[in-house]
Amino acid sequence: MLTVLRVHLPSEIPIVGCELAPYVLLRRHDKSVISDDVSESNPVDGYFLRYKWYRIQSDRKVAVCSVHPTEQATLQCIGCVKAKIPVAKSYHCSSKCFYDAWQHHRVLHDRAASAVNENGNEDEEIFGRFNSTGSNVGLSASQSNPSLSNGTTPLYPAAIAHRNGGETWFEVGCHKTYTPTADDIGHVLKFECVVVDLETKLAVGPANTLLTSRVIPAPSPCPRRMIPVSGVDVPGHLDMDVRTSSAGTFTVLSYNILSDAYASSELYSYCPSWALSWTYRRQNLLREIVAYRADIICLQEVQNDHFEEFFLPELDKHGYQALFKKKTTEMFGGNIHNIDGCATFFRRDRFLHIKKYEVEFNKAAQSLTDALVPSTQKKNALNRLIQDNVALILVLEAKFSNHGVDNPGKRQLVCVANTHINLHQELKDVKLWQVHTLLKGLEKIAASADIPMIVCGDFNSVPGSAPHALLAMGKIDPAHPDLALDPLGVLRPVTKLTHQLPLVSAYSSFARAVGGLSLEQRRRMDPATNEPLFTNCTRDFIGTHDYIFYSADTLTVESLLELLDEDSLRKDTALPSPEWSSDHIALLAEFRCKPRTRR
Repeated sequence: MLTVLRVHLPSEIPIVGCELAPYVLLRRHDKSVISDDVSESNPVDGYFLRYKWYRIQSDRKVAVCSVHPTEQATLQCIGCVKAKIPVAKSYHCSSKCFYDAWQHHRVLHDRAASAVNENGNEDEEIFGRFNSTGSNVGLSASQSNPSLSNGTTPLYPAAIAHRNGGETWFEVGCHKTYTPTADDIGHVLKFECVVVDLETKLAVGPANTLLTSRVIPAPSPCPRRMIPVSGVDVPGHLDMDVRTSSAGTFTVLSYNILSDAYASSELYSYCPSWALSWTYRRQNLLREIVAYRADIICLQEVQNDHFEEFFLPELDKHGYQALFKKKTTEMFGGNIHNIDGCATFFRRDRFLHIKKYEVEFNKAAQSLTDALVPSTQKKNALNRLIQDNVALILVLEAKFSNHGVDNPGKRQLVCVANTHINLHQELKDVKLWQVHTLLKGLEKIAASADIPMIVCGDFNSVPGSAPHALLAMGKIDPAHPDLALDPLGVLRPVTKLTHQLPLVSAYSSFARAVGGLSLEQRRRMDPATNEPLFTNCTRDFIGTHDYIFYSADTLTVESLLELLDEDSLRKDTALPSPEWSSDHIALLAEFRCKPRTRR
């Protein structure tokens, strides 16, 4: 006989597109406890489990707040309704909520106004009742709180309508897992689990049930545009949903997706627990990554099990082939399946895999200490240099061509390096040594073939730091303050800290953009370094750690993914948030191979 001991859901609030998988614990007749699924085709002791999912359909119409999705909405912005902005973004739970969100909410109005009406007359009619203080004039107020209508008749029907009546349960699923749909938004789901006799097909004992919180829509961030920087405005650049690489160009995405092992509520207490759960974040990240339609995708902090079980099969459906390099484990003390690494994906219809190089900085540290460090100091040196970081280097052959008649039949190779440099700020010497080690390896590849280079990843180094200077300038000023920390002497002599690769940061191309950038976009760049003001934004840190470097003698930058605005992110305190599921932002660059001269 089976007894269901406990049933619970792993996340607090079900979200559209987020699979719900309850944990079910069973006790067998021999008192042992099992957590495996017990299906009709694989019964235990003559019993199996039957599952049912129901949606509670009530006569009461409920809208949820666009800012606080767990709260019921009481106000609706009529400007959004008239401008045909998605209705879900128009709801607010209180006048204070709308007031606080106005600075970010008005951006929706501005974009709608510029898109719909160029002369501004209609815009004034729709949006003129809103002012910079976030007045609630122009809001539809719930009839339950008429004071919110500012003493006037509401200008739009109430956002919340109440009707008397009962509720109906609709069966929506019969499996252990269930993914909410758009029809479930605003409703509570009920999960039911019952033990069934295999012979009689009758339930044995009472059903075990639980109720979820109200289903809310998955927050959708504003789409990011591709901004041309070469002066050639390729059709589709300004709409991520329709753009594709033009002939002879290809796009490269670099994104630290935040490993689930690091996404703790202690570190990111400002992010709702449901939005921090991996079941939600993985779907949100996948939607974002797929929407960019990049030809090459370089991800960091990809857990080993998540690569095998989720990203590899899911991106395969979208035409991507993948390779993965997990971190080494000398310093790692957790579950080996949870260790993260670098994953590089490329579109099978655009590239062919030629060769792979794996860089393990631990091995390089062993070789270095064997050659340079006295045996008495070797243990201390290894303790400092061995940090498990890695890099993955791929040589790809393009299936497209822009060589023209001067190079008929010439193979176009591209070398792509994907890395995640050590995090710890007290190990500046180790960061620099890792970057230098990677660059020397890439130099050897460049010397063996005429090949464009792309170096991207999370370098955990801000613009102006020694690692950034080495990447961008090919050398480091001997007086650079980062060089003062070198307890092992691995950075001496400073003259060896060079490389010959003509690398340039892709996002520095914004400074050279033909026709200039909008004021909005310039404000997101650091004028001193020509790098983004930030690519990593948490409650405790905001700054740039992520880069895409390219060899300027073989590639040109055609366009770049626009940067995000700090204020818009800070409305949720920081990253990650319900809209953005990593503490980093994605970088995306479109490149064109330069015509090659005959040899």
